[in-house]
Parts: sequence; C-alpha cells; structure tokens
Amino acid sequence: MNTITVTSIINASKKYQYVDNGEPMRGGMKDVYFSPTKSYVVAIYRDKQDNNSIERLKKIVTTYYENFFNREGGDYYQKLYSWPTDVVQVGDKIGIIVPCYPDNFFFKKGYETIPILIGKEKEGKWFASAKFRSKTSKLKLDKSELGNWLSYFQIGVNIARGVKRMHAGGLAHSDLSYKNVLIDPVTKTASIIDIDGLVVPGLYPPEVIGTADFIAPEVIATKHLDAKDLNRNLPNRYTDLHALAVLIYMYLFYRHPLRGGNYFGAIESDEEEDLLMGSEALFVEHPTNSSNRNFKREYGDNMINFSPWTDLNKTPYTIAGPYLKELFEQAFIKGLHNPRERPLAESWEQALIKTDDLKLKCSNQSCEQQWFIHNETTDNKCPFCNTKYNNTIPVLEFFYEFKPDDWKPENQKLVIGNNTTLHKWHVNRNIIRNEKLNSIDKKRLGYFVFHNNKWLFVNEAIQDLTDLTNDKKIPIGQMLELENGNKILLSNENYGRMAQIKITNQ
Repeated sequence: MNTITVTSIINASKKYQYVDNGEPMRGGMKDVYFSPTKSYVVAIYRDKQDNNSIERLKKIVTTYYENFFNREGGDYYQKLYSWPTDVVQVGDKIGIIVPCYPDNFFFKKGYETIPILIGKEKEGKWFASAKFRSKTSKLKLDKSELGNWLSYFQIGVNIARGVKRMHAGGLAHSDLSYKNVLIDPVTKTASIIDIDGLVVPGLYPPEVIGTADFIAPEVIATKHLDAKDLNRNLPNRYTDLHALAVLIYMYLFYRHPLRGGNYFGAIESDEEEDLLMGSEALFVEHPTNSSNRNFKREYGDNMINFSPWTDLNKTPYTIAGPYLKELFEQAFIKGLHNPRERPLAESWEQALIKTDDLKLKCSNQSCEQQWFIHNETTDNKCPFCNTKYNNTIPVLEFFYEFKPDDWKPENQKLVIGNNTTLHKWHVNRNIIRNEKLNSIDKKRLGYFVFHNNKWLFVNEAIQDLTDLTNDKKIPIGQMLELENGNKILLSNENYGRMAQIKITNQ
C-alpha cells in the first residue's frame, strides 16, 4: 500500500493524502480512497473532466459551501450533507475531498442471519422495501438496524429539509434516490451524498438523468430526445420533488408508489419499464383507477410473505394521516404528470412534523412498528398488528384568533398519550418548528399524564394558561384536568393559541 500526496487546485497551501490500495470504497464514476486518518476520502474521477465540470466543482467547494454552512442553520446542514470541501488534482485526473460519513451510517449487524452487510454503507434501499422485512426471507434486516415507524418520519423531515435548502439556494440535486441518501433509523438521521453533481439552471446542466425508481415520468418519457431538444425534460427542482415524494412514500410503506401491476401487452422489458415509470405512470393507490393496484410483477405469487406492505387494504397511504394523505395525492395524482403541481420540500417537512403530533404508541409491546397515527374514529387499531388501542385518547384541536374573540380552527391537532409534551410551537403559531429553532424554544412547557383514571396536564412554564370553560387560571406547577369539550387558552400573546379538548376512543 502506497500513500500518495495529492495537491489541491483550489487552495495551494493545502495538501491531502490518500491510501492507494486499489480497493475503492465506492464505485460509479469515481474511485474513492480513504485518507490515512480516515477522516476524509479522496474521490478521483475515472474520466477526464471538462472545463465546465471543473468549474462546477470549484463553485460547489467555495461559493456554495460558504452560502450553505457559514450562516444560520449551517451546523445542522453540515451534518445533513456529505459536502465536498475541496477539489484536487492527481496527475492528469481531477478529484474531490469529502468528509467520511459518521459511524452510524455503516451497518453493525446488517442481515439477521447472514453477516455480509457488516461495515457496508446504509444506503436507503435496504430500508425502503418489504423484501428486507419479511420474516420468511434470509435477507431480513436485523431488528437492531430497523428503528420503528416513527424513525422514518424524522428521516423524511431531514431529507425534506436538505432538498428545501438546495432549492432555496437555486440548486437541484438531480439524482436524489435511496442510493444517494444514507439513512440510520436508529438515530433517525440521514446524509445526502453525491453533491458533486448539483444542477444550476442555466449554468451547470445535469450530468445524469437519475436513478431508476426515482426518475420523474417526464424525464423518462422524453429521454429518447437529444439533450439539446427543447422538448427534452432534464433533471431539475421539479424532478427532485418527485424523487422526494417517492422516498418518503417508500420509507413509510416499504413499496414503490408506481411499480405496480399495469400490463401493456407483449413488449420488450425496457419498453414496459419506460411506460410503467414514464408516460403511463399511475399511482398504485389511485382512487379511481385500479389497473396498477397489485405487486405481482415484483413479488410474484409470494405477496403474502410481504404483508401487510403488499396489501393495500391493510396499509393504504391514508394510515399516514390527513396531512400526508393530501400531499401523496398531490404528488402522485395531480403532480405525477404535471410537475408544477408537486408539493414543495417545505410542505413535506411541515406535514411530517404535524403528523408526529398525531402519533399513538401501539398497545402491543411486540409490534415491530411500535407506533401508528390516530385515525379520528372510535375504533383505533394499529394497522400493522391489528391491536386495539386500550385507552381513551384526548385530542387538542388548535384555534387561532382571527379577530378579537373570533377563533378559527387551524387544521392542527395534538394527540395525547402518557408523557406527551407541549412546546412553544404548540402554544404560539409564530414559532415554527424547523432546523432554525433555538434551544430555548425547544424546551417543553408541560406534559400530559394519565393518573387515577383522569387525563391531566402539568403546567411547567406557561405563564397565562387558562381554563376558559371554567374561567380558571392554571399557575405554573399546577395541573389541569382534561375534560371533553373544554377550551383552554394556551397564551394571550400575539399569535397565541386556544385549544379545545376532545376525548376519543371511549
């Protein structure tokens, strides 16, 4: 093994080293080698890069790096992206310096019975298919790697924030997929990688059309046209939004939203693929067209082994709650062939966060998913193990003051379980729960407990909490009993909210 010095072409005062052992960590268009300290890797492009590509790389490690990380929220994004930090030259080839991924993005156990995944990168594909969850499969991932259903909501939030920030900076990833997003369900984190192919509209065009399963239908439908043809659709921010929607759907339901059973006749497999994912793409759960509503193409006659994920009656997209239901319909019905109708990344971020407030802990301690979303009926069952929820469920519905003493519903709720916490973003609608939230605003203001057959709220930090129904102030340190129909003033500040209590599942 030889250690070779690499001289930077961006900052002449820096020198980098990598271990030339002939065994790249990743393949693709680059040979990637560890540095001697394993704190970064040197990724050398196999093919010669043209001037435009080199200029793009220089921009990514200088201008865009500064804009993304040297401002508010930069620390959060530094952890979210695997962002190149420098461009280097090795002989007549160009490479980039990329920090090594944290240890949690490498498998510690991998498969339940076969050790071949240990030490491999946690590409999202391992967590986005029912094939790696079936109890009958030799390729079932070990329970210690899987997290629970809620893990994938937070992972979705992180990915959505990453896409949101790119688009706000005028950039597109162009190849967003489970191959280019590493995830760890245990720590609920994600890392967006392969940043070196960023698209800048009008300046740096895409170098690839994407990864199968995530390429937008309009890109597949026009891929036969010349790249300079004005009718050719190339990766852009709208195609990122399609890929983002597919990722979120697959992480929650472990199936693809378009890869169903539509049959186009006796044609070549490549042509069939182009129709299925391109011009004839159809949501597998389309409410009025059931032609794509089965998974025999992918699972054959063994679909029962991958239940409940292959049973759309047991795990329809609606189990993700009302906010995500609306976005899935917008993405895969309205926006599937109309890119401008696709939900923005920030819409996904906020819908996932609001849905987290609707969660219930499954009463079955051995349930693999552990959590499910409250369905606003009198019969709340876990859709994954069919266990009935065994307690009453208080729900706070939030209202805002449209004008003095005129309160309107805000389409936001908080479902209460034992030890559910209340925060500033619940109390004041001017506090947005996002990556810029400071540590003070993250602190809980109180919590809910079930005690002596009563639901109680313990006020820890709300100055003007008031039981409006009984005209009673609830001082800090005191408790409020939750009673059906009662109204609570959470804050009398500007943008303060009122909540009405509804006790369900009685």
